[in-house]
Amino acid sequence: MKTLYRVVLVLILCSFGTSCKNNFLDEQAQSFLSTSNAFKTTSDFNASINDLYGLVRAEFFTSSDWQPMQYLYRTDMAVEVSVGSNPNLLAEFGPNGTLTNNHWSQLYKIVAEANTVISRIPASQLSDADKVMFEAKARFFRGFVYRTLAYLYGGVPLVLNEIVGEKTDFVRATKEEVLTQVIEDLKFAAANLPGITAVNDGEVSNLAAQHLLAEVYIADGQFQNAVTAATVVIDDGATDLMKSRFGSRSTVTPGDVYWDLFQAKNQNRKSAGNTEAIWVIQLETDVQGGSAVSTAMAGNYLLERVHAPLYRDMKVNGVGLFLWPIGDYTGGRGVGFLEPSQYFSDTVWQSDFNNDIRNANHNFVREVVSTNPASPFYGQVISTKNPPAGANITFPSRVFYPYQSKATTPFNHPTSLYVNPGSSDPIRKYELKATAGGTYADQYMFRLAETYLLRAEAYLGLGSTGLAAQDINVVRSRANASPVLAGDVTIDYILDERLREFGVEEKRMLTLMRLGKLYDRVVKCNPFYGVNMQPKFNLWAIPQSEIERNRSAVLEQNPGYN
Repeated sequence: MKTLYRVVLVLILCSFGTSCKNNFLDEQAQSFLSTSNAFKTTSDFNASINDLYGLVRAEFFTSSDWQPMQYLYRTDMAVEVSVGSNPNLLAEFGPNGTLTNNHWSQLYKIVAEANTVISRIPASQLSDADKVMFEAKARFFRGFVYRTLAYLYGGVPLVLNEIVGEKTDFVRATKEEVLTQVIEDLKFAAANLPGITAVNDGEVSNLAAQHLLAEVYIADGQFQNAVTAATVVIDDGATDLMKSRFGSRSTVTPGDVYWDLFQAKNQNRKSAGNTEAIWVIQLETDVQGGSAVSTAMAGNYLLERVHAPLYRDMKVNGVGLFLWPIGDYTGGRGVGFLEPSQYFSDTVWQSDFNNDIRNANHNFVREVVSTNPASPFYGQVISTKNPPAGANITFPSRVFYPYQSKATTPFNHPTSLYVNPGSSDPIRKYELKATAGGTYADQYMFRLAETYLLRAEAYLGLGSTGLAAQDINVVRSRANASPVLAGDVTIDYILDERLREFGVEEKRMLTLMRLGKLYDRVVKCNPFYGVNMQPKFNLWAIPQSEIERNRSAVLEQNPGYN
């Protein structure tokens, strides 16, 4: 009986095909996407370019509430309050540090995507014009990322083609060779990307390439070329600093044009008329393909959560001074991880503390009114300069410190994040749900104020301090700050001005490491980290995992990390 059963089963299986030699389980797919038929049409290439935008957004803004902030922590600008007063910088900058490993991996992922686009163009069905356009876009991203790798690690493996199989024999190019390739990529991008008025909000343009080219020329010591590239951006008829109030909340008081720059829906050129915007990262709340959603922190840039203080725990005799979380100048649902260094919050403002609009209380929040009716301080102004003695506030503190309001959207969070937006209570109507914590506004990657300061750097490199002062004073004039004299222009002054103008907006780690100034500035300006800072940290370590898996060649480590 068992034998008969087996025979019948074999006959049944064979009956599904013309021969038992044909496996009826073999797939005969009629339509599918694979490496052999992808990258043919403009839709295929647009999908990969959009992915490049998404990868950049994740690396620098949205991947988590900590990884993007590593471009801010451990600099002269801020401290990571949650790690205590004596962080182990040797481990963090070292070969096995999460800092060095995570960014290496994510940045090379962007390189790989850009190389795939470039390598697939020749065999595609694109028109000749589209071939040039997509190559320009991919080369912009590749240049942007290799510039970042060069600043952080120095010389790195220079991969310019799609890798389709195992490769274990990478070797490091020199930093100079990497920067040379970056310049070549960006020159191609600048020559072939559309003009800034022809692109959609968030897309890169010829001026974005020229802006970045100016920065990289400075890093390579080509100061006159940097001046030329920056001048292309500054002199373009479509660019100008915003000097008058504008946008979605231009009638709100207190406020000014600097405050307006960071309000929701004000960052973009086409939709908001912001002529200062050069490249803006799109968070696009509740938009398909965007990042942020209005009901949660998910996918958002979590600068509010990280930078705004934890006002909830500001107490005297056990009684809180503030209701929390409230979407006002107490910073929404901040939890106080990133506190400004005292150099940033105090020292750099001393000469124009009361004049510079960037230091006005609605921009750099130092005073807030107690909002808890149960507190004896209710209704009183509470100052970070002189907090109530019983609050026991010392530096560093997660609870109460000056912070930049650009990290949040005061009185303007998405409606769905409010607990009771219809409340008649002027405070409770802005009470936030536990899912708040994001910064619900698009974010600048490049804006024109930085182009002016980059050109000032280049003029300083040429010894033209008068011209450098002129460019710095364009930025300072908009801020109602007193002009700098040519004799006072130094690289440290420009770095101070970048703190004043950009603060938590800037990827400060990249600026300091581009200049080889991380060690000097941290030791000088931020003793929280300075006690453990070492000169070798001007370059991060090459990840040990990359060295070990590169078994067919030697991937050399940076000096001091062996």
